[in-house]
Amino acid sequence: MISMKNILEKLIAKEYLTTSEAEKSLIEITEGKHDDILVSSFLTIFMMRTVSIDELNGFRNALLNLCVKIDLSDYDTIDLCGTGGDDKNTFNISTLSSFITAGSGIKVAKHGNYGISSNCGSSNVLEFLGIKFSDDENFIKNCIDKAGICFLHAPLFHPAMKNVAPVRKNLGIKTFFNILGPLVNPVNPKNQLTGVYNLETARLYGYFFQKTNKNYTITYSLDGYDEISLTGPTKLIRNSGEFIFEPHHFGYKNVRKDSISGGNSVEESAFIFKSILEGNGSEEQNNVVCANAAMAISTSKKLNIDESIKIAEDSLYNKKALKSFEKLVKI
Repeated sequence: MISMKNILEKLIAKEYLTTSEAEKSLIEITEGKHDDILVSSFLTIFMMRTVSIDELNGFRNALLNLCVKIDLSDYDTIDLCGTGGDDKNTFNISTLSSFITAGSGIKVAKHGNYGISSNCGSSNVLEFLGIKFSDDENFIKNCIDKAGICFLHAPLFHPAMKNVAPVRKNLGIKTFFNILGPLVNPVNPKNQLTGVYNLETARLYGYFFQKTNKNYTITYSLDGYDEISLTGPTKLIRNSGEFIFEPHHFGYKNVRKDSISGGNSVEESAFIFKSILEGNGSEEQNNVVCANAAMAISTSKKLNIDESIKIAEDSLYNKKALKSFEKLVKI
């Protein structure tokens, strides 16, 4: 067992952990070997500085080694998942975009959780709307085969995290677990669209994904959203380089921030979610989810953004996304 006191002293001295130290520390924390005060101290230090690439790899290794793994290697899947923690309280953009992507024929392995630093996470709204959660591989494959999408409820696949959940909930603010979420999908999808809440994290993700064989796009709206918000320019980091996309690059106008706000309860969030899928969303809401879905389609199929927008809009407006959702509810 490592000495958490020594680890904390090293961190307080502004030193960085090795990959091995980071991995061992997180494994022991998730195994409940350290009390909540030490765990809170450990998490708090990483709120005051950026996680290093070695630390990120160590933390990721720990969670992947402990998780329930699912083999979807026969499917060319994509995950649309943001870090959260942007404190913007938008509606469930990445989750809706996932169904639009699935409706376009791309297999989606959506990783998500209950809201920690937001009012309503993807798990909250999907559970309310009748989506069943399971860690059974046959169930997951059946979802992919019938609906084109499966939902991977993080607590089922990362049971070791139960020892950290109360501390995270009590802190109520973003921690490095927000950064880890998109990187520890138990399916390890071949394609990834990931939104982040600041430029430092975008850079960190860029360094990480460069060393993988994934098709990836990292998004950060420069006014602070961890997704393509269309409220202003968006920074993109992709396999092919770095770009700044304005709303007009997607063929859309800038949207007002209040037009993409989420509900104040799970019920309100679910109402917005269903309204958009059923064709009753506002122009701004529709444009934002289509922009994000188009970026996922572009990432997975290596299409240009104009082609991808057409595919995304077809999926939403011709109710293909809704059909994917309805099929998933029935499973």
